[in-house]
Amino acid sequence: MEWDSVMMLNAIEASSVSFRDVRKQFANKVAIAGLSLDVEPGTFVVLLGPSGSGKTTLLRCLAGIERPTSGSIAIAGREVVGPRTMVAPEKRGVAMVFQDYSLWPHLSVRRNVEFPLGQSIRSKVDRKRKVDDLLERVGISALADNYPNQLSGGEQQRVALARALAAEVGLILFDEPLSNLDADRREQLRVEIATLTREAGSTAIYITHDQSEAFALADRIGVMNHGELIQCDTPETIYRRPVSPFVARFTGVAGELAVRVVGESEGFYEVVLEHGDGPSFRATSIERGLIGPARLMVRASGVELAPAHVVTGHPGLILDVAFTGRGYEHVVELGDGKLLRKVFSSTRFERDGAVRVCIDPQASLVFGSAKGAIK
Repeated sequence: MEWDSVMMLNAIEASSVSFRDVRKQFANKVAIAGLSLDVEPGTFVVLLGPSGSGKTTLLRCLAGIERPTSGSIAIAGREVVGPRTMVAPEKRGVAMVFQDYSLWPHLSVRRNVEFPLGQSIRSKVDRKRKVDDLLERVGISALADNYPNQLSGGEQQRVALARALAAEVGLILFDEPLSNLDADRREQLRVEIATLTREAGSTAIYITHDQSEAFALADRIGVMNHGELIQCDTPETIYRRPVSPFVARFTGVAGELAVRVVGESEGFYEVVLEHGDGPSFRATSIERGLIGPARLMVRASGVELAPAHVVTGHPGLILDVAFTGRGYEHVVELGDGKLLRKVFSSTRFERDGAVRVCIDPQASLVFGSAKGAIK
């Protein structure tokens, strides 16, 4: 039986979200492959994945723009998608911030933000106060009487954010809202999205392909690929304990090395470079019982450079160096010819200079050779 009642939230109460075996297929292409996920009320969840991973399709199914081929979706404990249920988008208690802003071109900034309050029980004075406060918070109060075509991309996105917050709903969806902005604008609006959404008390589901954006925003990150949810956990766990080479790669590695696992010690694997000189060093993995050939993925944050005369670490050669303002990022060649990129140091090491490379065991992720093969 279809649930027809409008979910009116006079005071914002964060919504839970539940996906159960959700599948979406377009002709012969499977966009979502039987995905299940629970989102707790008030959580800021970021779905991270490459183009074509299914994250946008999943968000559209949640919003009611697409209908899943099978499975069910519940918002705040009420089924909105199921075998005999398809609740209209406007009745799901959801607000959405689109990549392309989707503002009403014939309405001023003020009226765009005020639009979701049209059915509110608030008085006219309260609605005006609410809109004024939101425009002030997102920094566009001076543009209240302008129209969308008079605004920059960053200003339009601020209007879209204010409009979503004005809806006073328990769930806000973000469809790559920062992808069309320059670096400075992205950083500014990222902070505002995180702050204002959490202050509003709403649950948020945010999709992006940008790893740094995901780690900066999320309470939990869900990594998707080929329509599957590969891992969903805290940013710290995703970074330190990835369940697969794909998750490790997509969340940022400086390089991949061919190694051989020669033993275990104090909860770490002992590995040696498959080709090249140097002592053994320690690495971590969620896999158990590894021995023999393997792949090592190294986080840039876990690599330190030292002068060539230092006796610890592994011999390396600086191929390139770039000044970043806070220090220097280096490209380093190790003994087996593999490269480590974006290795940071506050000290500049010159091109073609010899160095020693020290790798933190916690930032060295080893996978068995079958899983670790480069794809």
